Amino acid sequence: MATVRIPSPLRRYTNGQSKVQAQGGTINELIQNLEAQYPGIQSKLLDENGNIKRYVNVFLNDEEIRTLQGGDTPVSDRDEVSIIPAMAGGR
Repeated sequence: MATVRIPSPLRRYTNGQSKVQAQGGTINELIQNLEAQYPGIQSKLLDENGNIKRYVNVFLNDEEIRTLQGGDTPVSDRDEVSIIPAMAGGR
């Protein structure tokens, strides 16, 4: 199982956990597994077309998945996936 780092705003879905374990051969499958374990989290990550929302950044180890294969990026058991909401605001 891959380790998934959960940002503070989404920890209410994971019972306060900052790291969880999830299975999946791809990022999309991993998100489906997260939804099965933690209902409601998927709607915060994916848009109505099933794509990662534009203001959500997902990293596989140290690489942003948009520079890889997006939701089809392969995931192995030793990988670490980080979900990072984009920051906005300021002057």
